[in-house]
Amino acid sequence: MEIQEIDRGSVNFIRAYDSVEQIYSWWESNPESIGCAFVGRSNVGKSSLINSLFGNKIAKTSKTPGRTQKINIFTFCLTKDPEHKIYYLYDLPGYGHAKVNKSISRNWQDIINAFFTRINKSTVLLNLQDARHPNQNSDKQFYKYINPAVADIFLVFNKIDKLKKQKERAALNKMKPQLIKEFQAVTQIFFSSAESKDGVPPIEQALISYIHEKELN
Repeated sequence: MEIQEIDRGSVNFIRAYDSVEQIYSWWESNPESIGCAFVGRSNVGKSSLINSLFGNKIAKTSKTPGRTQKINIFTFCLTKDPEHKIYYLYDLPGYGHAKVNKSISRNWQDIINAFFTRINKSTVLLNLQDARHPNQNSDKQFYKYINPAVADIFLVFNKIDKLKKQKERAALNKMKPQLIKEFQAVTQIFFSSAESKDGVPPIEQALISYIHEKELN
């Protein structure tokens, strides 16, 4: 059987939303849409991983945390699909320590809340964490906030290439059972490096498997 991949040439930016009303309208208009949403602390390499999976320069990267200030929505297809079905990619603003003014921060909270209160059950969340600094307070707050009944989550420890010592990687790997127990919405855990591309193919195949599963439901 031929292995499908994300068709990197098919990715198109379609919208950037920064108001609650826009988000509500989106979900009302697209209740059956299948896709994936990327969310994590600021500066965990979210944009870089999106680009590794979906194609260079799809998401804007920056050394300044908090550059993503809207919910950016893209469409994409899979290779070897004669029907060219459309799926959706959501790039969400980072949570945590972004250096932004209070009014922008409040608006981020409002649109993130709107997104997650209306999200459908065919959109998987990819929660990115920095492999060097896993399970920070802001990450724990996110899992207290998110309702495990409405979302499946892939937990991705990015920047694994920054862990130079084997014992550091082993310690992170030993956390997996604890995290699965603590974070009920997490269905799979991955270790990746957007920079070296290590661990990226398994995430891609997990996303494709998720898409096919939702198509059968």
